[in-house]
This record gives sequence, structure tokens and C-alpha cells, in this order.
Amino acid sequence: MEPNRDTRFLALLAKKYPSVQAVRAEMINLRAILNLPKGTEHFMSDIHGEHEAFLHILNNGSGAVYVKIDETFGDSLTLSERRSLASLTYYPEEKLYEARRREKDLNDWYRVTLHRLVKVAVNVATKYSRSYVYNTLPRDSAYIMEELINTDGVREKESYFENIIAAIVDTGSAETLITEFAEFIKRIVVDRLHIVGDIFDRGPHADVILDHLISYHNADIEWGNHDVLWLGAAAGSPVCVAVAVKNCVQYDSLDMLENAYGVNLLPLALFANETYSEAPVFEPRKLPEERYKPRDMHLYARMHKAISVIMFKLEGQLVRRRSEYDMADRDMLSRVNWNDYTIDVDGVSYKLRDTDFPTVDPADPNRLSPEEQALMEQLTASFMKSDKLQAHARFLYDNGSIYRRCNGNLLYHGCIPTNEDGSFTKFDMGGRSMAGRVFLNYADRVARQAYFSPVGTQQREEGGDFLWFLWCGRNSPIFGRREIKTFERTLLLEESTWNEPKNPYYSYYNTEAYCRRILEEFGLNKPWSRIINGHVPVKAKDGEDPRKAGGRLVVIDGGFCRAYQKKTGIAGYTMFFGSHDIHIAAHEPFTSREQAIREEDDITSHSFIVEKMDRRLLVSDTDKGDEIKGRLTDLGDLLAAYERGIIKTAEAEV
Repeated sequence: MEPNRDTRFLALLAKKYPSVQAVRAEMINLRAILNLPKGTEHFMSDIHGEHEAFLHILNNGSGAVYVKIDETFGDSLTLSERRSLASLTYYPEEKLYEARRREKDLNDWYRVTLHRLVKVAVNVATKYSRSYVYNTLPRDSAYIMEELINTDGVREKESYFENIIAAIVDTGSAETLITEFAEFIKRIVVDRLHIVGDIFDRGPHADVILDHLISYHNADIEWGNHDVLWLGAAAGSPVCVAVAVKNCVQYDSLDMLENAYGVNLLPLALFANETYSEAPVFEPRKLPEERYKPRDMHLYARMHKAISVIMFKLEGQLVRRRSEYDMADRDMLSRVNWNDYTIDVDGVSYKLRDTDFPTVDPADPNRLSPEEQALMEQLTASFMKSDKLQAHARFLYDNGSIYRRCNGNLLYHGCIPTNEDGSFTKFDMGGRSMAGRVFLNYADRVARQAYFSPVGTQQREEGGDFLWFLWCGRNSPIFGRREIKTFERTLLLEESTWNEPKNPYYSYYNTEAYCRRILEEFGLNKPWSRIINGHVPVKAKDGEDPRKAGGRLVVIDGGFCRAYQKKTGIAGYTMFFGSHDIHIAAHEPFTSREQAIREEDDITSHSFIVEKMDRRLLVSDTDKGDEIKGRLTDLGDLLAAYERGIIKTAEAEV
């Protein structure tokens, strides 16, 4: 008799659990894990290249590390001692270097520091199983660290504990163990990190942020519009390349573009100098701060103008060939009256601030000149050949998505596109009419098509164009506005033309019934289920609350990027979802990494509760818990198959 599918599955499972005792032992282990407290989730968004502030908040766990130090020692350590221990935990290598220069009795300092770090480690490890803690420890030091964690405070083993500490110091291993305990504490305070979009642009070093995320123990990304733009550039979309280069020139990310990603901007500089004269309208926000970069604002203005004109042309070509985007009106160069350099906006004629456009042919304004075409081929090839950029793009694809359902919460960067009447907007693309979750699933698939389809195919070109649409397209679920007014903001003096109307979502998301409808659309109905949103900075200085719809939706973009901090009044929100509550931390501006190390300054954060749980949440309440329950069901079936003789144990087969 041919075995059925279930029997074949159980036979495969039996290879891993070949005896009744092995099945029972695993079932006991899994049931024990289900009753452990839920791990802590940490939410951040809209980092925008601010690598120093990001890394500090990553190190201090949005203040969670200091809270654990405070819990552990209370008044038994002075405030200065607690701050010093926290700074050591955040930056162990730098603080060890300071200790070597400062401490007169370094071995005694090692001993005291190890004692303190072990006590903090004991505190942060209490909510996890011993096997989980052991597997989290560095391989070479796992045995020693586990012994210290499990014997600290045990009266009968005081001498044993002290001798381990003494041996660590005597063998010259103290600095290694101090560093590894510091990393362990930071690692275990946060079980999972969620980045709710916008790693790139405006700040100087998105590349440094991504390098750290790649090495982080458990991180996922919900793409922001700036992220999908760079995915498009990495995939070889010329229009995305043009926008990415323009942003780097405008916001001084040239060090990242040239030195980290290896994109050569010399051809752009030469082309700009040969083609344009003065271009004051295109002056970037600031000059580069890095050494050995030119300080010629006129050069950067010409570079900015050259790549902006190319971008306007490529965007005009794209909206013409993608009629399904319903954006033909954003072909801005074709709307210009080149006889008098005016453009009609909503029935009013406006004069362009710049009239020097030698590469624009009025008869065919979107056509690239031969020199512009050659320049874009060079830049696009540089993006596609950058090993670091390609590694970052693959990480964003492997660990990212347009939205994520996680432990009852819904995470996305932008919005669920919505009509004025509150219904979800339908998009007619790919031969289908889609809205809500169905459209977001479609968008995620086509975004991947841009990168993973073979180079030169229609599928790859369509995907690249769609990534541009996600970046700034009409009511894109990641962009969330009717249109981006880069042309108007650059070339029209009248600010009345600059307005970028938000999708009606941003009015409706103040209504709890609407937010619950979104959660229902995505199949989420836990008592604590929430929408975690980024993208639109919360103006805390004006009294705006990040909690919307009675707390059913939380916006965690509070101004991480320095460019937004005058508008928001703070330096970003982060959110925690632990076993006891969901709470938000509002952060004051970060000074610098050097000052944080030298002065032991921490980011000042103010926390407030979003929801206090009626009971402590356990692993059984999480997605992982659902997986474990499924495994328990499978193991129960295998146990029954063993007992009924349907599947033979390894002993019986022998």
C-alpha cells in the first residue's frame, strides 16, 4: 500500500526524533518554551542615514540597557557609576582603551567591572531558557560566561565564582570577556529589531547603518520610499539612479556614494562644468563636510542641475510609457512653454526661475542628449557593479517587504491607499484591479521582479519602473501623496505650487473604526493589535501625539533625521513591545559619538505607555508560539504513530 502524504511526513520527522523518548523530550522542551515571557521587540523608522544616532540607540536599546542597569543596582551604585557602566556596555572597546590609560590598578578595575556586568547579564537573561541563553553566547567563551551567569549570587559557589573571575584576569582575558558580556547584554535586551522604512537619503551614511543591520542578530525592514528608490538604482533603473545621485548631491551624501559604494562622480562633474554656467537655483542644502572634498558651491550647483535635468527627462519618459500609473500630467518638461519659459499650474502661468537649459530640445524635451545618455550609462553601470551596494540590496530584499504581520501587529512605512469616501483605492495594473492587502502583495512581488528578473528583460524594466512608482508615484502605498513636487520646488518661486497633497489615509487614520478595518483586512485581531507606521514626521513641538485612533495606530517617525528636527522638536520616536506593555520613547537630539564616549552622555529619552497588558504575554501568544504549537501537533501525531506501530522507532527497525 502506498503511504499517504501524512505518513511520509511523519517518516521524515521520525529521522529527527527516532524514539518515543526523543519525541516526549522535545514536546516537554517546546511546552516549556511556550510558557516563557515574550521577547522584546524594538521598532525604529525614518533613520535617513543618521548613522551615529542610530548606532547609539541600537547600543542603548532606546534606554532599555540603562533601565536594566538601574534595576540591577538601584542605589547600590552611584548615578555616575551607573552611567559609566552603561557607557562601557554601549562602547566597550573605546571605554577599555580609556581604562588602560586612566586606571592605576587595572586588574582591580577588571574584576569589579566583570562582577557588575555579570549581574546585569543575570538580570537580562531571566526571561529566556538556559539553552537560548547558551546559544546566544559567543562560542569560545560560552562555557565560562554561562558558569558565571548561573553561579552569581549562589552562596555555596562563591569561591568557585571568584576563582573564575581571578583566572580571567590572570590569563589576560578580562578585556575579551568584558567586551563579550557587553555585547551579550545588548544582544539579549532586544529579541527582534524592526526598521519601519527609510534607511537612505538626507543623512550621511546609510551604508554604515546597513552594515550593522546585516550583522544584527534578528532584524527586518519594512521598505520606505527612499529604500525602494535605492533598490531600483541597484537594479539598474536609470531613473532611480538619477534620483539617488541627485539626493546625494543635494544632501551631502557624496562620501557614501563615492567611497562606500564606489560610484565615480567625476564624469558628472566634468559634464556639468562643460554644459552649465552659474546655477544658483540648484545650490544644494550644504557643502560636503568630509576632508578633501571641493568646497565650490558653484560646482555642486552645476552637478545638481545636470542630474536634475536628466531626472526630469527620465521621469517624463517613464510616465508616458506607463499609462497605468495615471501620471502623464507629471511630464513636467513637456508642459513648459519654451518660448517664454513659463509653465501652467492649475490654470495659472508661472515663470521658471532658471532659463538655461542647453540640453533640452523643445520639440522633444524628454530626449537625453548623447552626452547625457553616455553619462547615465556610466552611472548606472557603477551602481550595478558596486559590490557593497549589491550586498545591501540583497539584504533589503531578503529581510524586507512592503508590509509585515508580526505578533499581532501590522507594520508598514507609508499608508493603505484610500479614497475620499474611506474605501481602499483600486489600482488597475498587471491586468487586474486591486486594492488593500491584495495590491500590497502585488506591489511586493513586482518590486522583487525588478531585481531578480534577468538583465535586459521586459520584466526587469517593468519592475524598475514600478520601484520608481513606489518611490513617488500617485498614491503609492509607500509614498502616500498625490505627487512629488521636486520640479516645482526647484524651479518655481511660488510656494503655493509646492503643496504635495497627502492621501486621505492620513485623515482617516485618526479614526479607530478605520484602523480596525485595516487590521481586519490583514487578518489581525489580537487584543493588542496595532498599526505601526512611519513616513510622516510627528510634530511633537506642536503637541501632536504619535498615538492615533485611540492608540490603535502609532506613528514612530519623530525626526531621527536632523533635517526634520526643527519641524518635530524631537529626534525621533522608537517603540517597544515587551511582555508587560507597549511603550514609546521620545528622544532628544544626539550630540555625537565622541561626546557620548568621552562625557558618558546618553540620549535623553522620555517613555510613555501605549498599552499595559492585562497579563504578561508569553511565547505562546506570539507567531513563534503558533509555530511551536504546530510542531507540538506534529510531534503528537508522530508519538501516536509510534504507539500504533504505523511508524517504527529506530530501535524497532534494528
